[in-house]
Amino acid sequence: MTDKPTSCLDPFEADAISVADARQTIYEQITPISGSVKVALRDALNQYLAEDLISSIDVPPHTNAAMDGYALAGSDLPSENSNTYKVVGSSFAGVPSDEKYIKGCVVRIMTGAVMPSGTDSVVPQEVVDILDDGSIRIDSEQRTGQNVRHPGEDIPKGATVLKKGHQINAADLGIIASLGKGEVKVFRRPRVAFFSTGDELKSIGETLNEGDIYDSNRYTLFALLKNLDVEIIDLGVIRDTKADIKEAFVSAAELADIVITSGGVSVGEADFIKPTLKKLGDTHFWKIAMKPGRPLTFGSYHGSWFFGLPGNPVAVMVTFMQFVQPAINYLASGSIKPALIIKARCQQAIKKRPGRTEYIRAIVEQTEDGELTVKLTGKQGSGILMSMSLANCFIHLNSESSGVESGALVEIVPFNGVI
Repeated sequence: MTDKPTSCLDPFEADAISVADARQTIYEQITPISGSVKVALRDALNQYLAEDLISSIDVPPHTNAAMDGYALAGSDLPSENSNTYKVVGSSFAGVPSDEKYIKGCVVRIMTGAVMPSGTDSVVPQEVVDILDDGSIRIDSEQRTGQNVRHPGEDIPKGATVLKKGHQINAADLGIIASLGKGEVKVFRRPRVAFFSTGDELKSIGETLNEGDIYDSNRYTLFALLKNLDVEIIDLGVIRDTKADIKEAFVSAAELADIVITSGGVSVGEADFIKPTLKKLGDTHFWKIAMKPGRPLTFGSYHGSWFFGLPGNPVAVMVTFMQFVQPAINYLASGSIKPALIIKARCQQAIKKRPGRTEYIRAIVEQTEDGELTVKLTGKQGSGILMSMSLANCFIHLNSESSGVESGALVEIVPFNGVI
């Protein structure tokens, strides 16, 4: 007796691995990039540091004022009532005062300016009274050492500022610039190649014949990859023949660290992705107990890692976001970054049978009293790409879940990690 072919309609398959096991397999198989390059600071945004960043200076490098006001010695502040002080000079950022502090006097000072010799406190300009003769009156509410920034207060010399594998963000560019560094050492970008398979697929501008559709997956994948710091290699649409699929595999593996396809990984007679990978390299898994996206193939060939995504547009996006994107981040940085999962109150009931993890497209919103609520975007078919366009999160139902009642708290995974 022959085995019955698996079907996308099967509610549970004993040989389908869990989402958690699939992720673990991916992390165990992938070797993070070790090659590095030096890049100009402005080109380093979103890239991953290839070494710890050590500060060679104190930031700030000198004692300076934290706000506009008047500098004086704390010991000269009034302990009760108020005192009158003569203004004897000014200190500006980049133009320090050469005045030596004299008891009973103050130096006008601006934010960031070097504190004059003998001073250790700044009284904000907003709290002083300016008298007719130009002197000022200060009350007894001021305290020694106030409104002063000290050397190394932000970053001390010799400190590890950013760790190897850290992804450089906008604030980091400013921090690195404050250290006087014009370039940084980063891991090279991952190279990712992708192509679609399907004789029914047409490119934009081509005429649709009966049974044809425009290839949307390549554009979706391009956009998803564009949001990551990778080199993108678009190999177009590959015909559904064994020879063409094999040639595409070989070419892509020579060009890229990761190869992604959409379509051709199910059980149809013209689905050649899985058998081609099996013949050329290794298949680590090809079915996941999840919806949408059950027929996901992960394997390796000639030093490249391969993800064969389903053909349906929503399944492409869900499997990319849940598996490919974490894999690319791990490849690029060597560190695993768990997705942000938060709770929200579901506004409608959801039916589900135990046995697989489900990612439901939804919209999370905040009520006037601060509570997060979530609702479905509508029909959840894996071919309804509008359900992803409208969504800003997934409702995550684990394999044990048997559904959700209206008003229940559910786990949600916000897109891009934020709401």
